[in-house]
Amino acid sequence: MTINLRPSQALRLWQQVTLSEVRDDAPDLTMRQAAILLTVYLDPPPHTVRGLAARLNVTKPVITRALDSMGALKLVSRHRDERDKRNVLVRRTVEGALYVERLGDVIIAKAKELPI
Repeated sequence: MTINLRPSQALRLWQQVTLSEVRDDAPDLTMRQAAILLTVYLDPPPHTVRGLAARLNVTKPVITRALDSMGALKLVSRHRDERDKRNVLVRRTVEGALYVERLGDVIIAKAKELPI
């Protein structure tokens, strides 16, 4: 499926989705947190703090701070890698999966509202 949007339409869609999220009672994620969350849920596991830092081109402490906030919201969880104790695995949660699924539904609904 190919979707062709002009830049103004793409920006309008992004605006409508973000407005919907701000107005809703959903967790208010930063762009970095959203990028981490989508990476964890859309890319195949395993995910590590080190791997996420490399993927987002930021330091491990930056990822750790974001994961602290996201963990408090139960969107992800962290566990020591039993095979390599130096690694911290980032895992999906039921709450996080529901959040991502709902976000996808919001994007689809808002895209359908775009003027042609």
